[in-house]
Amino acid sequence: MEYTVQKLAQLAGVSTRTLRYYDEIGILKPARINSSGYRIYGQAEVDRLQQIMFYRELDISLESIKDIITAHDFDGAAALREHRKKLLERKEQLDRLIANVDKTIALTEGRRIEMSNKEKFEGFKKKMIEDNEKKYGKEIRTKYGNDTVEQSNAKLQNMTEEQYDHATKLAEEVTKTLAEAFKTGDPAGEFAQKAADLHKQWLGFYWNEYSKEAHAGLAQMYVDDERFTAYYDKDQPGTAEFLRDAIHIYTGLKK
Repeated sequence: MEYTVQKLAQLAGVSTRTLRYYDEIGILKPARINSSGYRIYGQAEVDRLQQIMFYRELDISLESIKDIITAHDFDGAAALREHRKKLLERKEQLDRLIANVDKTIALTEGRRIEMSNKEKFEGFKKKMIEDNEKKYGKEIRTKYGNDTVEQSNAKLQNMTEEQYDHATKLAEEVTKTLAEAFKTGDPAGEFAQKAADLHKQWLGFYWNEYSKEAHAGLAQMYVDDERFTAYYDKDQPGTAEFLRDAIHIYTGLKK
């Protein structure tokens, strides 16, 4: 079975413009161009488009998808099994959030129902873990290992409401203190070192154990990874580097 751009677009529920763009960036090339100049797609291209759409549903960038599906060792069957696993995880997350909302509605309507504070936050903590995995999972797993990341995720999932609130307030205090410290321009100063110490306390809610080397390494990643840099530099460019320098001084591992 072969498809023109128009027919494949109709089959997949995407626009012809999307298919042409996929061709331009090399993520989905047609099987051939016919004598009339039309792009013609075969079964292999249909299967690849399905993979692309699965990955897009998981909010993975086109650039990353291209790297995955064009790799010489790409395994389509294994990828489908991974898709299924991720979709089941998403279903579990949605089921948990729906149950959470249902219970909250019942409570607000005055119906007699038991709902612990832990239950109220379970869905949100799970969502935080999944968001972090999507954004930074590959980098932090490479840097710290799967076991360390899984332990950190488990610690977050088991947080009490009080611990969660404390961690949130600490994060806000880090941001506020860091902004004040940045104005001084001195990463070794009192405000900067306080920010580094608050940052260490905040990590205590997510790390099973603390080490100066890991703290310094994380601070360096804030500078090396543009996503972290963008987060810290959103109000004042240079903040990520300033925090890195302050933490390196705090840990005694200044380079």
